[in-house]
Amino acid sequence: MVHRKKGRKLNRTASHRSALLSNLSIALILNKRIRTTEAKAKELRTVIEPLVSKAKKALKYRDTAPEKNVHLRREARKFLNNKEALNILFDEIGLKVGDRPGGYTRVLKTGNRYGDGARTAIIEFVDYNFIKAKEEPVKDADEKGTTEAKKTSEKKAPKKAGKVKEKKAETETKEEKKLHSNLCTSRISFVSNTINIDWFKFKLEKNPKIQRVKNNKTRSAQKNRKTHSSKNYSQRRRS
Repeated sequence: MVHRKKGRKLNRTASHRSALLSNLSIALILNKRIRTTEAKAKELRTVIEPLVSKAKKALKYRDTAPEKNVHLRREARKFLNNKEALNILFDEIGLKVGDRPGGYTRVLKTGNRYGDGARTAIIEFVDYNFIKAKEEPVKDADEKGTTEAKKTSEKKAPKKAGKVKEKKAETETKEEKKLHSNLCTSRISFVSNTINIDWFKFKLEKNPKIQRVKNNKTRSAQKNRKTHSSKNYSQRRRS
């Protein structure tokens, strides 16, 4: 039977393991959501949830028994070596949790890591909705963009007729310049193509291999003529 084997060693000594869990809990309190391995995330739940329950109890004793509030803060301070995280835990997260009876965090599995294939996970507080927090700034930015566009359109609306005419004249001159440049480029390309064709012909005429082929063709044509004429002469004599 497996007795006294609760928890995960995480391949670390006791001091290293407690320091690791302390740092992870500080990071979770400050950021409200962290990404780590699945084993560390599950082990962190056993540490962070008792701290949140202490923060929730401390709120009850704030007015009635302030000495108990201080005692709970000191107990949490033994594990959390960060004053900012301690203040956020007791002042913000304790209030946010409210009357929730445990289960302050959730673990979301995110598959295996690329390098070593370790199982990764996200651990976050249940009471902090990150999707809404991301959507709100996007909406604010859209509203700001629409208001700024309206203001700019209102400013640009009053224009004089003279400026419009000047702009039309500038556009016409630009179009004329473009047409002129296109005509020049087409002429240059036509001239360059003709020059290339003449140069290619000149090269072909000077090529010795092509001259040999031409000479062979002329010789073969002459031989064919001679043979054809001799055959005609012999046929005539027979007849």
